[in-house]
Amino acid sequence: MNGPVVVGVDGSPSGLAAVEAAAREAERRGVGLELAHALVWSWGPVPAGVAPWDPDGVRQRDRVNEALTDAEWRARKVAPELVITREVLVGEAVSVLEREARPASLAVVGTHRVRGLRRLLVGSTAGHLSAHGSCPVLVVRGRQNGTGPVVLVDMAAAREATEFAFAEAAERGVDLVVLHHPARRSGTGSLSGLRERYPDVTVRSRPVRRRHRALAETSVGAQLVVVGVRRRNGTTGVLSVREGRAILRYSHCSVALVPSGKV
Repeated sequence: MNGPVVVGVDGSPSGLAAVEAAAREAERRGVGLELAHALVWSWGPVPAGVAPWDPDGVRQRDRVNEALTDAEWRARKVAPELVITREVLVGEAVSVLEREARPASLAVVGTHRVRGLRRLLVGSTAGHLSAHGSCPVLVVRGRQNGTGPVVLVDMAAAREATEFAFAEAAERGVDLVVLHHPARRSGTGSLSGLRERYPDVTVRSRPVRRRHRALAETSVGAQLVVVGVRRRNGTTGVLSVREGRAILRYSHCSVALVPSGKV
């Protein structure tokens, strides 16, 4: 996808970390960066996409402009030549980001409001986007490592997640490590087309019995963990609450949620 990288801006420290990560991703992909701010209207529900206005007067406008200016400054420190656009839309953050992410190549969010995977995959912004959106969602967390491998948690071997992991490893010039259960053949073994498309990617298949411990150990030096999220009738179906909570709890680096199946 050639759409922009979209990141939510709320002025929080984790939100600014997400902006910096989004700027790096946009620069690496050769696309623009969109800074999206959701302006909540306290007088009742407002559909996403309504043109912004200032219900609280100048102070509200100044606060929003300050948050966006700070975010743009942080993004340009990472990628000075990046094309950056700003969008301020009235509505809840989840609805606004879902709308803005429809043509995007990647949506980026922080983790400051995440409390366990049930909130992440069901109630939070990241969960809503991965269940209802059309692009991968990058959840920024942990230390940013620029030299480690990409790790694929091969729970269901969804092609979309596997292809995303191959592409990320190729673009970053690093190995792809696939974690899978010993009794289950790694999904990458049957995807010879991806191996041919990305001949420079070295794939290291790692059978693990205690996936959570292996994920914690492997992610310490990793750049990114990739997880497939299969949707059934608009809901997440592959990641259980227990499994996904463990992925976020034990991963020491950012996690990419890659949707598959129909919304």
